[in-house]
Amino acid sequence: MQQGTFFLVVLLSIVFNTINYSQEKQERIMPPRAEKIPKELVNHGITRIDNYYWLNQKENPKVIDYLNAENQFLELTMKNTEQYQEKLYKEIVGRIKQTDQSVPYKENGYWYYTRFEEGEEYPIHCRKKESLESEEEILLNVNELAKGHKYYNVSGLEVSPDNNILAFGVDTLSRRIFTIHFKDLTTGKISEQTIPNTTGSAVWANDNKTIFYTTKDETLRAYKIFRHKLGSDFKNDLEIYHEADETFNCFVYNTKSREYLIIASNSTLSNEYRFLNANTPNEEFKIVQPRERNLEYRVDHFGKYFYIVTNYDAKNFRLMKTFVDKTTKENWEEVIPHRSDVLLEDIEIFKNYLVVQERENGLTQLRIINWATNDEHYLEFGEPTYYSFISVNPEFNTSLLRFGFTSLKTPTSTFDYDMTTRTKTLLKQQVVLGDFNSNNYDTERLYAKASDNTLIPISLVYRKGLNKNGNNPLLLYGYGSYGISMNAGFNSALLSLLDRGFVYAVAHIRGGEEMGRDWYEDGKLLKKKNTFTDFISSAEYLIQEKFTTSEKLFIQGGSAGGLLIGAVINMRPDLFKGAIAQVPFVDVVTTMLDESIPLTTAEYDEWGNPNDKIYFDYMLSYSPYDNIEAKNYPNLLVLTGLHDSQVQYWEPAKWVAKLREKKTDDNLLLFKTSMDAGHSGVSGRFRAFKETALVYSFMLKLLGKIN
Repeated sequence: MQQGTFFLVVLLSIVFNTINYSQEKQERIMPPRAEKIPKELVNHGITRIDNYYWLNQKENPKVIDYLNAENQFLELTMKNTEQYQEKLYKEIVGRIKQTDQSVPYKENGYWYYTRFEEGEEYPIHCRKKESLESEEEILLNVNELAKGHKYYNVSGLEVSPDNNILAFGVDTLSRRIFTIHFKDLTTGKISEQTIPNTTGSAVWANDNKTIFYTTKDETLRAYKIFRHKLGSDFKNDLEIYHEADETFNCFVYNTKSREYLIIASNSTLSNEYRFLNANTPNEEFKIVQPRERNLEYRVDHFGKYFYIVTNYDAKNFRLMKTFVDKTTKENWEEVIPHRSDVLLEDIEIFKNYLVVQERENGLTQLRIINWATNDEHYLEFGEPTYYSFISVNPEFNTSLLRFGFTSLKTPTSTFDYDMTTRTKTLLKQQVVLGDFNSNNYDTERLYAKASDNTLIPISLVYRKGLNKNGNNPLLLYGYGSYGISMNAGFNSALLSLLDRGFVYAVAHIRGGEEMGRDWYEDGKLLKKKNTFTDFISSAEYLIQEKFTTSEKLFIQGGSAGGLLIGAVINMRPDLFKGAIAQVPFVDVVTTMLDESIPLTTAEYDEWGNPNDKIYFDYMLSYSPYDNIEAKNYPNLLVLTGLHDSQVQYWEPAKWVAKLREKKTDDNLLLFKTSMDAGHSGVSGRFRAFKETALVYSFMLKLLGKIN
């Protein structure tokens, strides 16, 4: 080759590569722009213009085109992380013991357990008769059932009292609408007769022929309960109960004793229960205690009594009992009194013992009470932040309590505790493959001071030897709604962050119930903003204590926790390097005004009813979508599912479109819609970790760890 020709080729190569680079750069900085079609929304004399209201038209091809364009933009922007994402995915999955099995529990003469086989996404549900040495019987191999489906979820496995028929629910769309199927366990044949549009759970009467199940209305509210006879057409099933109040949901269950069937109607602030002897399924249900505003209770049975956990004259709940033939509240007798500093969460009844799950100072405790002597004691756990819980205990006549324990550094562990000898036996601890050693990590429980001087608990974990010099990357997680407590549990995937120098923290903000019922009530309705300011205070405290800096601080939340993320980046966008919002509830006002959307009417007592101006104004003041401004925002990754039944896909889609229009920075704004998933993400044991690897790569890219 002549020298001149050589230089020409080099020059053309440089030009060509420069053009490609420029084109790629242009694509990166030219994200999709959703069309603006103004929609005027008028409420209480206030006019809102929603330019992206049209994105709620799932059947509109333009909507799907926009979602696909956003997915393609994310892929292009994250192209340089693809290999790293795959590395992270293999690393995360590589810690999971693929061939694994749950701890068996015994019920009605059989040992039940679930196992997984290497390379398979779904569980295999099994049992053995009388002894664990007996031959295995496979109830359901979900891997076989899921073939040909992009999404497959089995729920509500219930075996008939004679152990011969299995009822189970199947959802193949990810909208939590299940079809009930029946399998004859003596022949192995699955019946062609099914029951569609259910919550997935079937409850057996003691005749082995009758089941009760719950159906959903067009808003996906669980609202009717039917009685079904095996072998009959579901279209002929008798409606047993109709919950007409749109702020209530209903469901049906068996008591632990299997002597009673219970219908429960629940709203945010009140409950109503009905009961029926399980031996006489054709008779009518009777009310335990008629519903009253602000009266919450739940029911179980043992011997001559119903045992009732209730907030009746007891904000943090107390335990009552009443004879099964005298069930209204004037007949309730106190068993465990109310305590202002302890939340009574759950109970487990045994023949000789009562076990109480409590929460004090944000931490769960297990309290053992001897029925005969009233002697009591607590289990000790020995870590500063953790979660303990009552596990599966179907038998009454035993001294063994099955319970679980986990912490931010301790894998989930299952124990049997002998309540008589006070000895515990570790049955299984979650296996973490590789070089994991819990002693390599430290956990702490700290308290941030909120704007009103309330102390907000924060649980932290990090690699031992961390230098608290204000220069560590930190991921702060929060939720803060529905009275749901965020427990400090183990997540093996997080090791991929901790081993790269991250601190992981959970802010136990108001709106949850970590510190008792007041904690919840101080973070809902017209006090909802406490949730957001608590989270901001927690972030500021972690910076102040030199765990991190705003240049390395990331935040994450999902669903109502996505609302949290949306609100705080409107309020303090300067405080965070990046944010991850998963299935975020961000269009609060418009959603809560639309009674056709699932969950809306049932949640008026959580958020308020915006048809009332005082709640409309308050919601409008914090709704993330309505409060987007022309200003700089942190880097943002938004994740949703097209079939989400709880937070519709269009909420994050509209939010992202408006942010693209308004924000004044060049920070990343990435949006991914899983086209085959719903609120809980994709199905399967491993597939979800693809998204985890994306989230981690997003943060590491922003930290300059991925070139």
